Amino acid sequence: MSLASVLDPMRAANRVMPEPVFRWTILSPGGKPVVLTCGVEIRVDGSFDDAMSGDALLVIAGFNQDRHANRSFISRLKKVTRRFGIVAGIESGCWLLARSGLLDGRDATAHWEELEDFAAAFPALNVRADRFVTDGPLWTSGGASPTFDMMLHLVRERFGSAVALDVASVFVYDETHAATDAQPLVSLGRLAEHQPDLAAAIRLMERTIDRPLTIAALARRLGFSTRKLETLFAGGLGIGPGKYYLRLRLTAAQRLVRDTPLSMQDVALRSGFDSLSAFSRAFRNHFGASPLKLRAEVRVKG
Repeated sequence: MSLASVLDPMRAANRVMPEPVFRWTILSPGGKPVVLTCGVEIRVDGSFDDAMSGDALLVIAGFNQDRHANRSFISRLKKVTRRFGIVAGIESGCWLLARSGLLDGRDATAHWEELEDFAAAFPALNVRADRFVTDGPLWTSGGASPTFDMMLHLVRERFGSAVALDVASVFVYDETHAATDAQPLVSLGRLAEHQPDLAAAIRLMERTIDRPLTIAALARRLGFSTRKLETLFAGGLGIGPGKYYLRLRLTAAQRLVRDTPLSMQDVALRSGFDSLSAFSRAFRNHFGASPLKLRAEVRVKG
């Protein structure tokens, strides 16, 4: 989806303009087709080499970016970026730009799942939770939907707001987010507009995953009665607030188990469990497998 969010706004701009205004080339580190984690193979036009130049270099990466981008690639990336007007890191592509040192001293963002680790790994950066960040010629985007917004921003800068509106309309897309809007853990969409009290409760749960509140304390912080909080969740989501809160924490834990090398003790603490045994038991009850088993399965597949 991140790849489509880069390519399709340019394709649509070519469609709505009197003549094509964008052209692009898809490259991979070794010139071989790229197999996505969903199994789809993306054909490429060639290999990313030292002779590259152009208006914009858009570096798209996802899972396992460190496995596919060795020191030679990072060195090449650092060298060729001087010959591009804009260099953007899309989703995990921001890690590649940061590893190259290009983002040192600059504002940048990453996918919300990785923001904390990204900031810890690159202390020379000013990491922000924005949907996308533009700092001079270096741009970073936190995910697929923010990337679409970022590409509309590019279209607007180059060809004006009317063209950007035409491009958004091709996709029946309502551009309602600013670049500086925070990336949410839960995409509430229309729920935030129609049930603001429920949305506020979910946002508070998001902020306290590593130090969960009791339902009574949650209700007090929100200025609700416990009964009102239970009614909000039952009516809006068909689930009690306690169960939803636990599910939110376990979903966060699952991402850490699958996508990071953190110890299980650290995963438990980050998802609000003081006891490793309690965490493992809750995880197994929810996902049908222990966190250790899930991590082992991911490593075998990866």
